[in-house]
Amino acid sequence: MSVRKSLFALSSALMLSVSPVLAAGTVNVAIIGEPDTFDPMVSTKDVVSIVTQHFVETLYTFDESWAVVPLLAADMPEISDDGLTYKIPLREGVTFHDGSSMDSADAVASLKRWLEVSSRGKSVADKVAGVEASGPNEVTITMKEPYAPLLSLLAFSNSAAVVYPEEIIAPEIETIVGTGPYKIEAHEPDQYTQLVRFDGYTQPTGAAERKQVPDEIRLIPVPDGNTRAEGLLSGQYDYADGLSTETYDRLEASDAAEPVLLQPFGWPVFAVNHKKGIMMDLNIRKAVQAALPFDDMLFAGFGNEKFFKTDGALYPEGWTWHSDAGVELYNQNDQEKAAEYLKAAGYDGSPLRILTSHQYEFHYQMAEVAKAGLEAAGMKVQLDVVDWATLAQNRNNPDLWDIYITHSPFLPEPALISSLFSTAREGWDNPTKNEILNRFTSESDPEKRKAIFGELQKIVLEDVGFIKVGDFNALQGKAKGLTGVNPSPWPAFWNAQVSK
Repeated sequence: MSVRKSLFALSSALMLSVSPVLAAGTVNVAIIGEPDTFDPMVSTKDVVSIVTQHFVETLYTFDESWAVVPLLAADMPEISDDGLTYKIPLREGVTFHDGSSMDSADAVASLKRWLEVSSRGKSVADKVAGVEASGPNEVTITMKEPYAPLLSLLAFSNSAAVVYPEEIIAPEIETIVGTGPYKIEAHEPDQYTQLVRFDGYTQPTGAAERKQVPDEIRLIPVPDGNTRAEGLLSGQYDYADGLSTETYDRLEASDAAEPVLLQPFGWPVFAVNHKKGIMMDLNIRKAVQAALPFDDMLFAGFGNEKFFKTDGALYPEGWTWHSDAGVELYNQNDQEKAAEYLKAAGYDGSPLRILTSHQYEFHYQMAEVAKAGLEAAGMKVQLDVVDWATLAQNRNNPDLWDIYITHSPFLPEPALISSLFSTAREGWDNPTKNEILNRFTSESDPEKRKAIFGELQKIVLEDVGFIKVGDFNALQGKAKGLTGVNPSPWPAFWNAQVSK
């Protein structure tokens, strides 16, 4: 690392220990918890994406209609006729927060790390023949076979292919150096992350524009949903993520705040451990699938049909990827049938360990109802209730759980669903599924891809690769005087302005 970059790292470390300086244009955002890393390559957690997207950037991003557009790239790639070569031009004059200039060496080193450490990067790594600098401001990615979702993977802020200076690349990066419109000014764990404008930011054009409106963005971890809501209603926060649906009417009636309803948002998921434990047995998985009372679980989690739909398709009606394949296996709510599967499995009464958290309260509420349904079928159920940071850590150890509860927005490209890949932490390595998934990712024709996705959805339900609970609408909230924030699973605040 250069002397200049070493001095920057030292000054950054000192800045992280000071109290935040209040700025005239401050946006206060209540998030569901403390991000356990500022390196989005190594995390799929939404709270990490929300925070880090402000100070690190990817080659591409999504616009409001989920189309891929350039960010650090200067343009869309030049793709060879055989779909194997992607030549990506880089924007010139892009500056890192340490004052150094971005070039192709930085992008290449970052992409190679992404392929090694990111769950999404690992999902495509075996299909990448090489990543090299084909000029000072051009990167060439060569594939072993066509891979249709590549640009979507490069654009996603979750398990993200961000670009760091080549000099800091390592398996673990302690001090993050990015190119984003904001930089970390201070961080007090469990209290706040303070971001301030990066004066050296070079603005992308078009759909990726980031105006740097607020002087300061403060992201404040508030694990309790009621506290997030009360802080928003009182004016303490300008934006709050992950609110309970019970808050909706109060926000709608408030003079100070208003609801932000993301509709349709996504799906709660019971992630299944295929590496160790009782869920490795297909009959046990089928028993769990048959016993779960999805209607009751969704009602417990969301309380009003305005906020959920009992639907087994992985994508709702109106989406390109909507399919009815295999949905007859969804919402059986048949405990007697589940008991038959348990008998076929020779179930010995071992506890089914469900890992969940109160920080997304609907996760816990669904877990309670699921426990009752599973016990009615004859299973012993152990709810392990921990904070979200602990859950995120424990789910990486297959010895500690059989199911963990999470959720996901509907993603524009199904290959972004990490649970489909055998390289994901769940380890679903079904050979038939792998063959279907490989056909899906290598096919470029949209209609053929749609048909193959139907096959993929069918095997998800037949082999119980993971368990979709249903569809739900997510609730966030904002101050009435806040403008410039587009509703999103990962709201960004670089264009935000508060008038009070």
